[in-house]
Amino acid sequence: MLAVLASVAGIAISVYLTVVHYSTIPLACPANAVVNCEQVLSSRYAVIGGSVLPTSVAGIVWFAISAGLALLRWRRPLLAWAAVGLVTALFLVYVEIVQLGAVCIWCTAAHALVLLIFLTALSPPEGDRVRS
Repeated sequence: MLAVLASVAGIAISVYLTVVHYSTIPLACPANAVVNCEQVLSSRYAVIGGSVLPTSVAGIVWFAISAGLALLRWRRPLLAWAAVGLVTALFLVYVEIVQLGAVCIWCTAAHALVLLIFLTALSPPEGDRVRS
């Protein structure tokens, strides 16, 4: 259930970032020397492969598939899918910190949700846990 809730939260964040990308709605994010969502979201890494499609659209798809796998209780496919998401999130964190020198708090929240889904997928099913 935790993976489903994290997925729904991830979808919400990704939808918000997609709406901001395509509209004139101002981005709700503080800007200082380290935290600067605008710098991250206006970089070349904010779109998929040089297209006009924001990476947040990929986030919507990734979190939706995660929710489906979690709802179906397909643990191994969810773990594999979450591992792909985690590798992607780690790459994006590298891009933010090393390449751009700025961090987006919305992106960080999404990355944390990916990690949470991965850790949830790693944990044993409810019936397999040792009770103390």
